[in-house]
Order: sequence, then structure tokens, then C-alpha cells
Amino acid sequence: MRVAMIGAGYVGLVSGTCFADFGHTVTCVDTDAAKIDNLRAGRLPIYEPGLDQLVAANMRQGRLDFTTDLAAAVADADAVFIAVGTPSRRGDGHADLTYVHQAAAQIATALTRYTVVVNKSTVPVGTGDQVERIIREANPAADFSVASNPEFLREGAAIEDFKRPDRIVIGAEDPRAQEVMRDLYRPLFLNQAPLVMTGRRTAELTKYAANAFLAMKVTFINEMADLCEQVGANVQEVARGIGLDKRIGAKFLHAGPGYGGSCFPKDTLALVKTAQDHGSPVRLVETTVAINDARKRAMAARIITACDGDVAGKRIAILGLTFKPNTDDMRDAPSIVIINELQAAGARIIAYDPEGVDQAKQVLRDIDYAADPYACADGADALVIVTEWDAFRALDLNELRKRLRHPALIDLRNIYPPEDVAEAGLRYWSVGRPSGAPAADDPAQ
Repeated sequence: MRVAMIGAGYVGLVSGTCFADFGHTVTCVDTDAAKIDNLRAGRLPIYEPGLDQLVAANMRQGRLDFTTDLAAAVADADAVFIAVGTPSRRGDGHADLTYVHQAAAQIATALTRYTVVVNKSTVPVGTGDQVERIIREANPAADFSVASNPEFLREGAAIEDFKRPDRIVIGAEDPRAQEVMRDLYRPLFLNQAPLVMTGRRTAELTKYAANAFLAMKVTFINEMADLCEQVGANVQEVARGIGLDKRIGAKFLHAGPGYGGSCFPKDTLALVKTAQDHGSPVRLVETTVAINDARKRAMAARIITACDGDVAGKRIAILGLTFKPNTDDMRDAPSIVIINELQAAGARIIAYDPEGVDQAKQVLRDIDYAADPYACADGADALVIVTEWDAFRALDLNELRKRLRHPALIDLRNIYPPEDVAEAGLRYWSVGRPSGAPAADDPAQ
């Protein structure tokens, strides 16, 4: 089948490449000519493990192409996916559908035969109706259907998620659209991926409901971590104890500095606004948003406390800037709030991240960047692990102790056993676990 993917960002590029790898012919469209030129030259705008090789392989096979010519891509397509950004709208938190509406209007004038127009972007309930109306008004003679096909891709594992999904959700009432969508995803049926065929509005809400539930799960375990610290319990053991219950599950039960990224922050806020507009507030989600926002500031306060209550003039080393490992995505990363709060308290920041430095430089100011974790620790008054990159999981703690000016390690991801850190002569603070005890060679113990 022939597919046009409108938008060559994270969702569009991953989805388009994976469809091409199934054997479909895919053209990814973007208005950014420089991005298209880079993609054709094999230079990707995002970091996602394995994606560069997959793009190159499918381009060589002639199944994947990139263009700025939307009309040409749409004219021959069986399905046209809208995969553009839906950021939070400034001022009120609603999803900004400007790019979705623009794409719908451009698609309308390019339709030449029956085509399924598919919303891949995360959009509020009723957006499919709006897209259908825009196309119908712009091209009354067009033969088309509008479907919803939300994505459930985890950054850092997106290819695996696309090819071996927990489920495929398709919202389409038109039998013709249902058949086209089944054909597109037929290669996945061999993996027995469950196909949920439902109404368009139900599919739209399913995406928001899924992300909101996971965000609540993260926030719940973070609150349990705070309670653990007060009562002397271990949040990692609590998480294991409840996660083994199949009704709960172990995923998204890792205490830390709060959620970030391109989905959870904006999607929870958009769901809150949609629910308020319809007179059916989602109070659990509202509280989740507020707690998560406060969480990031609380982590900065934790670092300040670990530095004897004052970071003015002190050099604080930060390991990990992206909102999660295996991505270069800095959108709503906890590190942004943490660093800004520390700078406001007078700290000087040096940071290291395996992939996110270029993106970090666009959102963070007045910080230094190190070439590796050990250089980051040189002369620092405290070392803080913010993102759990694999590269940070087996650091030489004795070497870190030598390089640090003061032996303070604040681990916001609970990577290390406290006893190992103490043995290396470091004072240690983690999240939801007994920590902060004097190091083995600390004369104050």
C-alpha cells in the first residue's frame, strides 16, 4: 500500500519507517526543507536507537522517501497519516490543533481518489470530526474517510513498540476505512497483536486515558517514596511487592524526580481541560499534574538540603539531562526545573548527558558541559544523577570520590545500593530508601 506521513518528527518518522519496513511504500512529508534534505542524506533530527539503520535500509530498497511536496505524496496514497505536533496551547493548556487543521486543509486539495485520512497525532476527543469537516468544506467532491490511530510509542524503545505492540487501536466507522487500516497493519497479525476496532471518539479518548493512567502510576509511587522516607521503609521493595500483583503490574513503579517528556505533561493537561470543558472534571488527573509539577521543585530542594542547606557558589554536577534514557528529548525534562531552581539558589552547574547536550543547550542557560561522567565530577561539591542512562549504572565510585571536592552523591533514580556508595566513602541520598548515612570513612559517623 502507499502511505503518506504528514510530519517527519518523532511519531511520523518512526511510524513511517516501520510501515516501510513492513513492505509498504511510504513518503514522509515535512515543511522544513532543511530537515528533508538532512533525512535524504541520512541525518536524522532525533536520536532513537536503531532508527538510523532502519531509515537507511528502507531508503536503499526504495520504500521510504522524504519530500516537502505534500500534494504529490497525497495524490497516490491509500492512507494519509497526520503526525504533526499538538503542543499545549499557551495560556490555557488545551492542545494546540493549529498544525492538525493546517494539514487537513492541505490534504483536502490534494485528494484524487478514495483515501483514508488518519489522525496519528495525539488529539482531543472530537478532533476527527473537525478534520472531516475541514476536508469536506475545502473539497466537497472528495472521496475519503477519517480515522483515528493513536500511537503508543515509548521513546528509546519506539521501533520495538511499533513492531510488537501491546495493542493497535483504530477508530473508524466506515467499513472501507476499517479494511484499509487492517491491510496496513496486517504484518503485525503474525505477532498476534490485539486489534481494537472502535469508534473515532473512543480511540481519541483511549490515548489520553492511557497516558493519564500511567502518569498517575508514576505519581503514586513517588508519593509512596515520600512516605517511605518518613516511616523507614524502602520504596523499591514496596514497588516490587505491589508490582507482582498482576492487577497492578511492575511497570511505571520506579520512584524518581517526576515524569516529563513529550506526552505525559501535555496529555494530562489536555485531558484535564477537555474534561472541564464538558463539565466532567477528572480530579485524580488534576491532582497528578499538580503533584508532578511540585515534585521537580522538591528534588531541587532535596539537593540543596544534601549540600548543607546552601548551594550558593557551589559547583553541582548533573548526570543526565533528557527526560529519560535512550533519547535526546528535553521536552519537560525534570532536569530543566531542577537546574533552574539550583541556579536561582546560586549554584554553578556542570552537566553531562550521552545524547541530549545539543537539545539541552536550546533550553538551559549558563551551564558548563563535560565530556564524560568523571570530568563532570571534577571539583564538584555534589554529584546528582537525574536520568538513569545505562552509562551511569556502573561508575567507578572510588574514582568519583577522588574527583569530587565534597563526597556527596544524590541519586534521584536509585541506581546504586547505599552500602556500595558508603563503602566508597561517599555520602548518599536516594529516593524513598534509607540513605544519607555517613560514609564509611566519614569521621562524623
